[in-house]
Amino acid sequence: MDNTVLFALGLTLFAGLATGIGSLIAFFASRTNTKFLSISLGFSAGVMIYVSMIEIFFKAKDALTNAQGEVTGYWLTLAGFFGGMVFMALVDRILPQLGNPHEVKTVEDMDDGPTNDEYARLRKMGIFTALAIGIHNFPEGIATFMSAIQDPALGIAIAIAVAIHNIPEGIAVSVPIYYATGSRKKALKYSFLSGISEPVGAIAAWLFLMPFLSDTLFGIIFAGVAGIMVFISLDELLPAAKRYDEAHLSIYGLVAGMAVMAVSLVLIV
Repeated sequence: MDNTVLFALGLTLFAGLATGIGSLIAFFASRTNTKFLSISLGFSAGVMIYVSMIEIFFKAKDALTNAQGEVTGYWLTLAGFFGGMVFMALVDRILPQLGNPHEVKTVEDMDDGPTNDEYARLRKMGIFTALAIGIHNFPEGIATFMSAIQDPALGIAIAIAVAIHNIPEGIAVSVPIYYATGSRKKALKYSFLSGISEPVGAIAAWLFLMPFLSDTLFGIIFAGVAGIMVFISLDELLPAAKRYDEAHLSIYGLVAGMAVMAVSLVLIV
């Protein structure tokens, strides 16, 4: 295992464990900083959308057109891109049966305790939400890993964006678990476990994709990564950012994320 692979795995571990930060915020913050969350989630969406549409999509297209020719390569790029979106849409269609990983939770949700009849339901909801987020984070781990393998600087940007959007997911897991059990330790454990699926996704990519990696396979995977990230941004990050929004802060964060990503890509080149 070379240093690039170790670095890519480390990035996915960092992004995945950010769910634990959400738990710590829920336990130790007196109030949710909605302005910060709105800007941060918008920023994360801006980074993901810009880097997907400007950088990753065209790297996938270049790889596929070089391997398969201009017309076939472009069609494969489009198939990979929209295939990534369809894949995430199917995952989201399955997840509501387990729990809603996109339901916004805040620290204030912990102020009003549950009734006795609600404890079992809350525990079940928390566990199912952790499982749903774990399933959902698996392809994000593949996306972060493959991006870091291709371009470490690009991998860092994506890992930070994914980590930011994992923080509210950690809150979504820890609040019902803490309600039901009264144990911060259990809530923190489930929150961290839900994020572990990201490095698991990265390990799966290393074991099962890397040995067969060619220009064609790389291009299709990278196009799929772009589609996954755009879908996550539009389906999760921006709606969550708007939920916390005050005075269009989420849009300012979105523009700032795009601008930072654009400047960083120019400086890197």
